[in-house]
Amino acid sequence: MGQKRKRDSWGSRLGIIMAVAGSAIGLGNFLRFPAKAAANGGGAFMIPYFVALLLVGIPLIWIEWTLGRYGGGFEHGTAPGIFHSLLQKNRFIKYFGVIGIFGPLVIFIYYTFIESWTLAYSFFALTGKYTTFLDQNSLRSFLAGFQGIEKNQYFSGISTAYVFFLVTFLLNIWVIYYGIKGGIEKFCRWAMPALFIFGLILMARVLTLGAPDLNHPDWNISAGFGFLWNPDFSALRSAKVWLEAAGQTFFTLSVGIGVILTYASYLKKADDVVLSGLTAATTNEIAEVILGASIIIPAAFVFFGPADIKSIAQSGVFNLGFVTMPLVLNKLPAPQLFGFLWFFFLFLAGITSSVSLAQPAVAFLEDEFNIKRKRAVKIFGITSFILCQPAVFFLSRGVVDELDFWGGTFFLVVFATIETVLFVWVFGMNRAWEEIHKGAEMTIPKVYKFIIKYITPLFLFIILGMWFVQEWLPIIMMKNVSAQDKPFIFATRLGLLLVFLILVILVKIAWKRRPAGRMEVK
Repeated sequence: MGQKRKRDSWGSRLGIIMAVAGSAIGLGNFLRFPAKAAANGGGAFMIPYFVALLLVGIPLIWIEWTLGRYGGGFEHGTAPGIFHSLLQKNRFIKYFGVIGIFGPLVIFIYYTFIESWTLAYSFFALTGKYTTFLDQNSLRSFLAGFQGIEKNQYFSGISTAYVFFLVTFLLNIWVIYYGIKGGIEKFCRWAMPALFIFGLILMARVLTLGAPDLNHPDWNISAGFGFLWNPDFSALRSAKVWLEAAGQTFFTLSVGIGVILTYASYLKKADDVVLSGLTAATTNEIAEVILGASIIIPAAFVFFGPADIKSIAQSGVFNLGFVTMPLVLNKLPAPQLFGFLWFFFLFLAGITSSVSLAQPAVAFLEDEFNIKRKRAVKIFGITSFILCQPAVFFLSRGVVDELDFWGGTFFLVVFATIETVLFVWVFGMNRAWEEIHKGAEMTIPKVYKFIIKYITPLFLFIILGMWFVQEWLPIIMMKNVSAQDKPFIFATRLGLLLVFLILVILVKIAWKRRPAGRMEVK
């Protein structure tokens, strides 16, 4: 196999905190979160949200940072190797980790395309391509034309969108190409502050909105925040609200994907994971709960009022981000400037997430096949580019939604459950607690030893159990899929199964090639 290469590393604690926070802070913070909160009880939604954060989100943050650092000591940067390092005598445990490569890869192949829309709209805002539109129908038609869903007066096909997809894809590969310290860390150290600056400017503009409709003086920013935050406690009786809140917690913290495992594998054995993990999570929560809840829904309320805001909140993240918010900004002074700020703000959130999604697959090639970084990135780039094409060309056939369900929802919870059980019940809670606190600058309250061992896995099993009871059969049977889309969904599922099996085979090959033992790096 040749001489073993030296693994990359982070340049500073700030660097990894910015990178992990960048992985977590994405489009979901500023589009998905406010929509979910507004549609599921307003302020009451925050009760199950924070319960899930404290009982599942924060424990998973510490579990993944600790697992990643531990596996990195054995020169493993992805879940198969990290799981193997927990119980080296078990020949099969590594295969559970395949999901930790599969999930990020699946999300990457559709997320990059959606991310490219925000870059395109940043350009469209500066050039005034849509900033004169003052009705939702025009903006919906503009978006559909851009996506290639329909041909209209704005776009004759998908060529414009494809150009921006290529640019976005290449930007991602360029950042990844230069490694952990020289690429991802360096990029996130300026992208994250820029993101917060843009977000604060947009929030300040929203907070200074008056009541534009003189006939409805009660359509003001204060009432807009009231709509979002006034609690409807009756919503807490719905299991769906609790599931939505738990799902948002997973989604926003980027746990259960495999990314944090990989990022943490580049830490040194004495690096703190308790405070660093908590800091990264706090940064994400500030972005979501303060910025995410202070821009789009309150602004939309001011212009559309209480009658329409509920349907707007439930209209989906694409409609919120690419129709509702542009329409609001187009009615304000300097729509080109604020349109650019909004979409480039989303673009920065998107790209700091997408580069993290690529890292597990690249690290797998580096660590388990001893392939040099630049060659590994080239292999990943070519493979993922091919896999991206169905999401680009068959968006209207439900391919993106299907990829999002399996990569960004189902397997996310499955993987979180697996890693939690392995960490506390296979590795052992006492060893796990000791490992978490190595190099720690703060001590986790002892109650979390009980929570991590019992409450977190129980919570995850309940979520999975409820999903199997309520959703499994209709999804497998494609009961809610139109007849014309079923062939595309079936083909997507076959493609995902093929990718998963290839990853399983690659793991098997990697372990046949590697030395019988691998000494821990001191």
